[in-house]
Amino acid sequence: MCGLWWRQLDSKGVFFMQGEQEGIVIAVENDLAKVKTSRHSDCENCGSCPGNTAMVLDALNQAGARPGQRVLIRVAEVSMLRSAFIVYMVPLFAIFAGIMLGGYVAERLALTPGWFQVGGAILAFAGSAYYIRKFDRSAKQNIKMQPVVIRILQE
Repeated sequence: MCGLWWRQLDSKGVFFMQGEQEGIVIAVENDLAKVKTSRHSDCENCGSCPGNTAMVLDALNQAGARPGQRVLIRVAEVSMLRSAFIVYMVPLFAIFAGIMLGGYVAERLALTPGWFQVGGAILAFAGSAYYIRKFDRSAKQNIKMQPVVIRILQE
């Protein structure tokens, strides 16, 4: 089971990447299918998910797949890139901004900046963690960001 990436034009005529991945449906609940699929090289390099050979994801079941069927799922790379940026870069930028803000506050109060910078970094990181949690909840509700079962490959 390998992934295939290809380019497609979006509604504004801009190219974006689409990913297709094969998997096996292990359960169906309402309009969602739980699909077990192998990781592609991007997932193996990331390593943030537990396990190293397979993952189970919820995909919109537009093809009407049933448990045991081999299917093709599609994920827009725009969603993956945006999610990766938010999860990895937002906390980093927040920590940097917290350090800078803590230093600024200490300077205005004419105090030693060390503890203010540490406190600013901790508060900014906590704020970014809260934002990521809200983003994760909204992403689960956003149909554009969810994987989609597009075709049944084998019964």
